[in-house]
Amino acid sequence: MSAVSSTATRASAASPGLPWLIIIAGSLIAVLTFGPRSAMGFFQLPMLADTGWDRTTFGLAMAFQNLAWGVSQPFFGAIADKYGTWRVLAFSGLVYAAGLTIMAFADAPIWLHIGGGVMVGLGVGSGSFGILLSAFARNVTPQQRSMAFGICTAAGSAGMFLFAPLSQGLISAYSWSDSLVYMGVLMLLVPLFAIPLRGNSTSGTQKEVLYKQSIGEALTEAMGHKSYVLLVTGFFVCGYQVAFITAHFPAYIGDIGIDARYAVIALALIGFFNIIGSLAAGFIGQRYSKPYFLSLIYIARSVVVSAFLLLPQSPTSVIIFAAVMGLLWLSTVPPTNALVAIMFGTRHLGLLGGIVFLSHQIGSFLGVWMGGYLYDRLGSYDPVWWLGVALGVFAAIVHWPIQEKPVARPAMA
Repeated sequence: MSAVSSTATRASAASPGLPWLIIIAGSLIAVLTFGPRSAMGFFQLPMLADTGWDRTTFGLAMAFQNLAWGVSQPFFGAIADKYGTWRVLAFSGLVYAAGLTIMAFADAPIWLHIGGGVMVGLGVGSGSFGILLSAFARNVTPQQRSMAFGICTAAGSAGMFLFAPLSQGLISAYSWSDSLVYMGVLMLLVPLFAIPLRGNSTSGTQKEVLYKQSIGEALTEAMGHKSYVLLVTGFFVCGYQVAFITAHFPAYIGDIGIDARYAVIALALIGFFNIIGSLAAGFIGQRYSKPYFLSLIYIARSVVVSAFLLLPQSPTSVIIFAAVMGLLWLSTVPPTNALVAIMFGTRHLGLLGGIVFLSHQIGSFLGVWMGGYLYDRLGSYDPVWWLGVALGVFAAIVHWPIQEKPVARPAMA
């Protein structure tokens, strides 16, 4: 009997349960940091109606937001790796709140670009998946990472699901300006929720103490690793596709003559089905080839967008498109981040995962900016849609040869 008990104890120690306090805290932060930025599209038309600015102006602000998120992500990741996750997340809540408030009272495009663009981008960059998933990775076993990443990504999806109707309801009840202020106040909860995630790359149950690297050595190793370079290249496409839809889909719905309420329904559905897709991605990535799975996701996105553009467009087709696209929306995040952790471990995961997200956000910048720029000059979003289809095929090809294994390193004494 004692032998059976001993065996069970060893099995339990080998497969510990998930650290739920850390996962719940990180997931609440993901809801807050991902929610407002995913609802920016609802503010475009009422803001432009009041200010007289054009869509290029708004699109450029959202492009700056995505670029600031991307450029800052590796730096915030490195800071979190060295000095602790809580400090970075506390900064996120404060700068995010300030950015939304400045955007609310912007009386010139420059303040829209600074507040809603750069500052909100810095807030997302210091509180987004790259920071949260690195903290998760340090506190779950390698076998649990994909599922834990899926839970956090699903929480970000829940933020989109919740803030789509919330932001539209606030705009209708008050104004777009007051609504931004209210959402800014919510961001002040982030430092409180971040307390359980304190610690750096040397802390946690999965801390790595054997293999020491400087930041320069880690960057040199990663940039010389073919699979990592392919992963960085392919994630550019994800950013282009999702950022364009987030920023411009509400306006596109109006352009094709469909009632504006379907834009709210569509983005809420993307958020809801994104929850399912993210959890499913975590489950699938834990059991099957992550590179092949990513290739299939990008091919599926291209097929779905092509069908939506070529078939008759109606409220029903908008709902179906939103539901299916939602399943594919952030399902790329769990396997992408899990691959970085597999290749290089957790010591510099914030930095290296941040570089992958930088590529994502360069794609986001182009998708958002090109959406506004080409619309103002051509009167149509179609060229941006079809470029996204072509890029989806490219991403599928790029991800296929990625090797899902640790980088070769010299044996430690």
